Amino acid sequence: MVSRIHACRECSENPVGKALPHDPRPVLQVSSKARLCISGQAPGTRVHKSGRPFTDPSGDRLRNWMGIGEEVFYDAGRLAIVPMGFCFPGLDDKGGDLPPRKECRTLWHDALFAEMPKIEMILVIGQYAQAYHLGGMRKKSLTETVGAWKEYFNAADSRGKPRVLPLPHPSWRNNAWLRKNPWFEADLLPVLRSEVARLV
Repeated sequence: MVSRIHACRECSENPVGKALPHDPRPVLQVSSKARLCISGQAPGTRVHKSGRPFTDPSGDRLRNWMGIGEEVFYDAGRLAIVPMGFCFPGLDDKGGDLPPRKECRTLWHDALFAEMPKIEMILVIGQYAQAYHLGGMRKKSLTETVGAWKEYFNAADSRGKPRVLPLPHPSWRNNAWLRKNPWFEADLLPVLRSEVARLV
């Protein structure tokens, strides 16, 4: 399936809405062996250029939050990375990233997660990933959703679905959010690091 995703041109040849403003370059990291998955939004400009997930300052902060280095982070057998949009979606009029393309979710996500049966926990970063993985359990705001992390983390699922742990985006744009919510580093990060150490 990964080779088919890398060859996908749906968002440029048969798009929902406007076509992708550049050649598609899907970026993801998957393995049937991984027990931990990161589900984020979509690649940014730096990741689009590198072709490798989280090769930017946000990735540095995320690895710090998780307590791991690049060697573990980029080992597909240990860690899957499945953004909601596989390609950089382009920039809006203000220079910010556009939302993830809808085509990826429709075409690939359900089948892709079905092929990763060993995933025990998914780190969901940002509103689009949280909407997909939490569905109706998601709260009204990102702060409320991340604040309810214990509810999601401790939820028992009789269907054997992975645990879900919501996170804010590790971008510098969220520095003010992190200052206003010290519980994130004090309470959530120790649990995150402990679980990451167990799973990878």
